[in-house]
Amino acid sequence: MPGSHTRTAKTAPPAAVARSLAFAFLLIVLLMPAGAPRADLVGHGGIVRAVAISPDGRRVVTGSFDYSARLWDFAEQTETFALEGHAGPVNAVAFVGSARAVSASDDGSAIVWDLVSGKPAFRLEGHSHKAMGVAVSPDRRWIATAGWDRTVRLWDARDGRAGPVLTATEPMNTVVFAANGALVAAGGHDGFVWLWDRASGELKGKLVGHERGVTQIAASADGRRILSAGIDRTLRLWDAEKGSEIAVFRHHEAQVYAVAFLPDGRRAISAGRDGIIAVWSLADGKVAREVRAHEGIIWGIAPSPDGRFAVSVSSDGSGRVWHLETGDRIGLAAETPDEAQPWLADAHPGAKLFPKCARCHSLTADGSRKSGPHFAGLFGRRVGSLAGYRYSAALKGVAFVWDEATLFRLFDDGPDVMLPGTKMPVQRISDSDQLLQLIDYLRQATPAR
Repeated sequence: MPGSHTRTAKTAPPAAVARSLAFAFLLIVLLMPAGAPRADLVGHGGIVRAVAISPDGRRVVTGSFDYSARLWDFAEQTETFALEGHAGPVNAVAFVGSARAVSASDDGSAIVWDLVSGKPAFRLEGHSHKAMGVAVSPDRRWIATAGWDRTVRLWDARDGRAGPVLTATEPMNTVVFAANGALVAAGGHDGFVWLWDRASGELKGKLVGHERGVTQIAASADGRRILSAGIDRTLRLWDAEKGSEIAVFRHHEAQVYAVAFLPDGRRAISAGRDGIIAVWSLADGKVAREVRAHEGIIWGIAPSPDGRFAVSVSSDGSGRVWHLETGDRIGLAAETPDEAQPWLADAHPGAKLFPKCARCHSLTADGSRKSGPHFAGLFGRRVGSLAGYRYSAALKGVAFVWDEATLFRLFDDGPDVMLPGTKMPVQRISDSDQLLQLIDYLRQATPAR
């Protein structure tokens, strides 16, 4: 367990166990009704340990105990590639821009992946024990890996050439770049956050406060602050340049394994063993929202670039997408999987596009409750007016009605442009003919109430 002082036997499962886990998850997928709307990031064959969202917000990468990383389409919540090449569990992932990603593994290596082909671009080898953390510098020039061999290693992100090796006295779990890339910060079993000068490799000092191991750290967008999470159930906010503690946050009832700043720099999110996502106000240290996200441990959490959403990954083998303002789960699976799906048998050319909507919306008022409002009586309905549905603030006080023109704008411009702040994921249909077909299908399938 990251941050624990107790050494245990190697955690990688035997190959037969990994294959059995993968087979079990495959059966779940195969037994879903044909054409059933997919929800959540489901496909790994074991615990999902790590998650990152691309800088453009369009893709997600996850890392798992099943030895693989996986690339996902954020809006569709569908798998693009299984990134396979490690010989042990994948503990950490990060994007190197939007075209490449890097994963770190129990096998002691990190792999930089070409996300166009889904193949390794090159491998970073040097750790003599598990590689537990990975980070990319703000200028995307450097990759840092943190390992249980008591080192943090720097690599040239362009070609994988080895750079300086930064030495600690205890196993390291997590690493970030701070101070606009001038500092390398890492945390581990000793409960300290170590700070090195990236250019010289000189140890600048340690941030002392956690009573037990540090599980994850994050840097603010401007690099001036660091957040650390620990086995001691606390979050700690630090001034990276002064090396001083700003605040201690307590809310979780068990170990905290994941932490991230939200893009506005005023809020943060955390999660851990209790399965709860906490959204923090950093100014006063209060929890603005609590989301009970998973029954099992949450090992990783990542916010979208616009701060509207977060993806959590868990011991239950899944990733889930959350709208942080409302706490709603996006793309939540239907509560009644045997719900009628008339679009599957409809010859209308727009019907084949409706599965994009079906993950979040029912056609009828008595259909399954999903993360989006139902479509019954959609045309002529004022936006944000469906009684009993919890809308985001972006839809409150908006006066237009849904019709052919406004639906066209929604999918042509994108919901992030038409209704900034909405909890609808970014989904655009660039083919105007297809978009008109979908709208015509919706008009026929959702008669006035």
